[in-house]
Amino acid sequence: MTAADHPVPTADIVIVNWNTGRYLGDCLRSIAETDRSRLRVTRIVVVDNASTDDSLHGLTAADIPLDVVRNTRNRGFAAACNQGAARGSGDYVLFLNPDVRLYPDTLRAVGRFLETPAARGFGIVGGLMVDEQGRPQISCSRFPSLRIWVGKMTGLDRLAPALFPPHHLPPSDLARSGPVDQVIGAFFLVRRPLFTELNDFDERYFLYLEDVDFALRAREAGWPSYYLRQARVQHAENVSSAQLGPWRHYLMLCSRGTYAALHWPRSRARLLTALTLSVEPAARLAAAAAHGRWTELRTTVAVYGRYMRRLRTGQAGPPPSARPITDRDEAGPPVRAPAPAGTTRKRGGPSHAHR
Repeated sequence: MTAADHPVPTADIVIVNWNTGRYLGDCLRSIAETDRSRLRVTRIVVVDNASTDDSLHGLTAADIPLDVVRNTRNRGFAAACNQGAARGSGDYVLFLNPDVRLYPDTLRAVGRFLETPAARGFGIVGGLMVDEQGRPQISCSRFPSLRIWVGKMTGLDRLAPALFPPHHLPPSDLARSGPVDQVIGAFFLVRRPLFTELNDFDERYFLYLEDVDFALRAREAGWPSYYLRQARVQHAENVSSAQLGPWRHYLMLCSRGTYAALHWPRSRARLLTALTLSVEPAARLAAAAAHGRWTELRTTVAVYGRYMRRLRTGQAGPPPSARPITDRDEAGPPVRAPAPAGTTRKRGGPSHAHR
């Protein structure tokens, strides 16, 4: 057989940036330096969500076409990913966080897997996340359930993991490659036809769970996810979201409620909301008081107060800001979150809510 009988698959890489400083440049350099002989990178699209730092200064990607999109406002992670994906035409779309670095053999390992018959049944591929010392980090997750989130909000996932399994799979459970519910979005390779078929990421998610939602919809469409241990990726974690401080949790509450409304029976989604507004803040306030974290008491009240206001009004305000919480923030953070369940889904495929 000739090389033409086995054409090298192509991938467009999409990176959403928000004030990641040097990490973005390091990420691009790692892409340029990785072996692309088995998976050809046709384009890198950087979508910047109105950064205020110098992370876009002097960006280069060696011999790979680089397309930089500068948004005048923070459109959210899901919407920015969709923007970037629309600007390419490769066989696959690889969504990368700007705080990751590829190893020299990362894309070669992925390309080799894609050549195998086993790869034909999977729509999404992820890799092994490691820290700077090469130690395994969170790479895959379970699809969220009420039990999982109750365990997380109360700490029972640590005290009784057999009854309340944690959302993320521990590295000890990922000693070998294989099918998983979901690979984390820091390295998220998707077949382009599947991404198109499912109408992209659901833009109701401003930040968090858009990858979980997509992985669930993909599995329901017959395209599960695959964890490829040989594809190592160094991940710094939370470089952008850490700038949001306590309001990260507010965005998670918004995304969590949206996910439950779309994918769970109505009664279970309402029970999650009730627990979110009662058990969870009580547990957080008690923990903060027990450890003398007095500032956390105030911010917890502000975050849950803002979430209650969002539930009443269906409005969540403008995009997120990295400024610290002040007394004026008791009225709510400058955050734009997804629309409430029941409204028209934008670029996210059909709703899977159980009515």
